[in-house]
Amino acid sequence: MTPIQAFILGLIQGVTEFLPISSSAHLILVPYLLGWEEHSLRFDVVTNAGTLLAAVVYFRSDLWTEVHQMAAGGGAASERRGFGLGQAVLLGSVPVIIVGLLFYDWFATAARNPVIIAVSSIAFGILMWWADRLPARRALSEITWRDSLWIGAAQALALIPGTSRSGITITAGQWRGIDRLEAARFSFLLAIPVGGLALAKDVLDLVTLGLSQDELFPLAVGFVTSAVSAYLVIDWLLKWLQRQKLTLFVVYRVILGCIILAYVLRN
Repeated sequence: MTPIQAFILGLIQGVTEFLPISSSAHLILVPYLLGWEEHSLRFDVVTNAGTLLAAVVYFRSDLWTEVHQMAAGGGAASERRGFGLGQAVLLGSVPVIIVGLLFYDWFATAARNPVIIAVSSIAFGILMWWADRLPARRALSEITWRDSLWIGAAQALALIPGTSRSGITITAGQWRGIDRLEAARFSFLLAIPVGGLALAKDVLDLVTLGLSQDELFPLAVGFVTSAVSAYLVIDWLLKWLQRQKLTLFVVYRVILGCIILAYVLRN
């Protein structure tokens, strides 16, 4: 992999990880369309580490507050609502872990089909459009264990390329009546424990592969690019959702899915 390819793919990973348009779909399709070799596990590890670092740094205050409250036995916020945000994030991470362990081979092979990516992009985009028009009745401080499991189950669907982890979890949150911006915040926080576990697994796999000196610079480029772009995207999207709906991303998903289907049918 050249440094230019590393920059482009790191940028794609960072930009699409938190936008509701599916990072896996873009990381599969772009090298395919440009005739590049499939990027290595090493590159996946460093770019995923970059986006995870971006989320941790951006939400460091929220994370510290929740960790402190959980360590103190819940704190005033949890006593008031009976179920803290930290507990909600941890509980919401369980479904994707179970589904990922049971069906990892299928998601890593057969699910990377362009037709599946196209159909998922369109179908879940339409579902996102529908949920975005439902009335918002609750804030994130009112989240329940049922909300957490519902959103967590939706996150498991994001293992299908084209679905979008952030898109489906924001959709699931809105479906439960949670405000759009609050649902996005929960979606980004939910990415941290799952991302950390996935990174730990990938690092263990990477230990057996080794690392050559020629790979160091492209990997560094991918890491820095994904981390910086992901941080900027989180900040931009949360500000965007304060005043805008998700329609822009719905239109993009449907157009992307149609283009992919048209390309597959022609070839």
